[in-house]
Amino acid sequence: MKKRIFICLIAVLCCKNLQSQTSQLCQGNYLTEEGAKNKLIQFASTYSDRESWQHRAQQIKEGILKGSKLDHLPGRCPLNPIRRDRKVLNGYTVENVAFESLPGFYVTGNLYLPATFSGNIPGVLCPHGHWNKANDYGRFRFDMQKRCATLAKIGVAVFAYDMVGYGESSPCAHECSEVLRIQTWNSIRVVDFLLSLGFVDENRLAVTGASGGGTQSFLLSAIDDRIDVSIPVVQVSAHFYGGCNCESGMPIHKSGNIETDNVEIAASFAPKPQLILSDGEDWTKNVPQVEFPYIQNVYKLFDAGYNVENNHFASEGHDYGYSKRLAMYYFLAKHFNLDLKPVLTASDKVNEDFVVLLDRTSMEVFNAVFARPSTAVKECSQVLELMNTYKN
Repeated sequence: MKKRIFICLIAVLCCKNLQSQTSQLCQGNYLTEEGAKNKLIQFASTYSDRESWQHRAQQIKEGILKGSKLDHLPGRCPLNPIRRDRKVLNGYTVENVAFESLPGFYVTGNLYLPATFSGNIPGVLCPHGHWNKANDYGRFRFDMQKRCATLAKIGVAVFAYDMVGYGESSPCAHECSEVLRIQTWNSIRVVDFLLSLGFVDENRLAVTGASGGGTQSFLLSAIDDRIDVSIPVVQVSAHFYGGCNCESGMPIHKSGNIETDNVEIAASFAPKPQLILSDGEDWTKNVPQVEFPYIQNVYKLFDAGYNVENNHFASEGHDYGYSKRLAMYYFLAKHFNLDLKPVLTASDKVNEDFVVLLDRTSMEVFNAVFARPSTAVKECSQVLELMNTYKN
């Protein structure tokens, strides 16, 4: 009888804990547009100067880490990179790459490099967002290839990598309840991978992605001090918190002692350079009037208003199209001292026509000939166990 009562108590406590965690989730269109404005006013009342903001920013960072179960990071295993099928193209190269973020768990992607370079060069992480076309999404999309190749041609090391459960990423489905945790850990390890190359400048690291890739960009920028420039695209919103588990499926916005939103998470990157790209047809339509002034005011606390910019494309939609890529190229060129001449036309317009658009098969790391290593983990439960227990 006592044993049965004990089991029932455990079940009740577990249920209450799950309900508590669920009640702390801020997902999708969590607020109305007007409610979001009022929430920002409430947040702004919690600090008045640089010191009090820095205290809040630290709380925001700790909330992200705790809410995503990354407050105790796994050990960093050897990356054991697989690099193959190097293609020499028009002023740049592309390699198919996989490395282990945990033993037997692979991050898959493509490494773009300048065809020739000397000394240390900047590094850029390119996470991608959600796409529903089986043959046109993620790191294989033509717009992704164009931005990565263009950056490589002007002297940047670029790594475009799969979201968890997309492309060649396995065995965890993207709908996994802890996908936010796994995906953010993968991004941390992408920074490790770029720096492991030996020629990437540790003081010139950037991250940029659109939609869900924008979420990955500002989350990584908030918690990994190694990122020097952040460019989240069509995602920073006060009322929309991200509709996928990888963005808001864990309690990173609200905990017992603090509540925040994606605007403040982006603002926590201050005073480092940040470009917010927004458009007129999605949840970023209010950025010039609502979200950007809030972020700009935080930067002003550091006397660094010049380091944050917003390019708003009122007549455009939810994408990382040419005009948005153009803004990104110029911003990175300014802050990383890059020369755009290799990609400029006679009229000083960035020309991406040199990019060789590859099919998915030629960009994959693993196939019938180059199989995934036999030591690769087979179940997502193994990945989560490694996240919880791996020590190096």
